[in-house]
Amino acid sequence: MKTFLVPVDFSPITEKVVESAMAFARAFNGKVVLLHIVQAPVIATAEYALPAEVIQEAVTISKNASQKKLTHYTEHFLKAGIVCTNKTLIGAPVALIREEAGQAHADFILMGSHGHGKLYDFLVGSTASGVLKKAKCGVIIIPPTDKEN
Repeated sequence: MKTFLVPVDFSPITEKVVESAMAFARAFNGKVVLLHIVQAPVIATAEYALPAEVIQEAVTISKNASQKKLTHYTEHFLKAGIVCTNKTLIGAPVALIREEAGQAHADFILMGSHGHGKLYDFLVGSTASGVLKKAKCGVIIIPPTDKEN
């Protein structure tokens, strides 16, 4: 049985990633671990920074909302007869995805790419690129559809 770690960010490509994960899990009699990473907001200027309580509240709200969405997707897999669990973590996506892949003994990481372009990736960075560079298992990248470009 193959294990697929499927990080999702609930952007428009998520549906395509979930459907692809379902197809791969069926083809390889695999199980799926859905993962969402919540990043704490960082809003600060020289004169002002968000209070820690506000940041913590925002993270809690995001985590609760993401858990509801993950539960919905998990039920979708379970109804199709595919073993599926989910997890929400808080922190830096690239490092946590790689770490979770190790903990889940993932054979593959299956994730989407937003296809922002080289300039965006250079200035902001790409989670998919960061995972690809240092993953210790196979990485399957689902490209964006034309509507997402």
